[in-house]
Amino acid sequence: MSETIEIPPRSGTAFVVAKGQAFTVIDPQGTQVSDMVAYAQGDVREVMSNGRTFDYEETIHLTAGNRLWSNRSNVMLEIEEDSLGQHDYLLTPCSEDTFRHFYPDKPVHRGCMGNLAEALAPYGIERDAIPTAFNVFMNVPVDGATGTLSVDPPASKPGEAVRFRAKMDLVIGLTACSAYASNGGSFKPIHYRVEG
Repeated sequence: MSETIEIPPRSGTAFVVAKGQAFTVIDPQGTQVSDMVAYAQGDVREVMSNGRTFDYEETIHLTAGNRLWSNRSNVMLEIEEDSLGQHDYLLTPCSEDTFRHFYPDKPVHRGCMGNLAEALAPYGIERDAIPTAFNVFMNVPVDGATGTLSVDPPASKPGEAVRFRAKMDLVIGLTACSAYASNGGSFKPIHYRVEG
């Protein structure tokens, strides 16, 4: 059985997943977002792309059966299982600038962007190479008539999980998100496990 690893609140990590392996992202306590990014291990200039994914999957509502594509039009990940079915692939990782813009009365935090930059640096990935994340469990309703976005508390209950299958050797960055609105005003851990 694969080991379940905890990402503490408002932090991040990075790890390698081999082609054919799966990994599962779990919200152990509920109402917590996890920002995920992926890079080709063999050439980290190949990175996940929300634009390519929306184009080829023909939807912004990505769930079990959908694939996440790279900037080079290759499939990086397939979503195999998804207990919630509600995620965001529109918004960028929160950062110091996010906190200054949206939360001027709160302490500035480096956010998911800073956490990902630190975690990915040992793999030769620079901050400017961090793309729009696949925001697991994030609740971003889009008004179909006006295009207006909002960020609502996640609907995830304790134990909600999403299982991804790697379609190439990948470097994965994963966080327990740091933004207030994204997580309903509180910060909790995220769990993950890599499976053979």
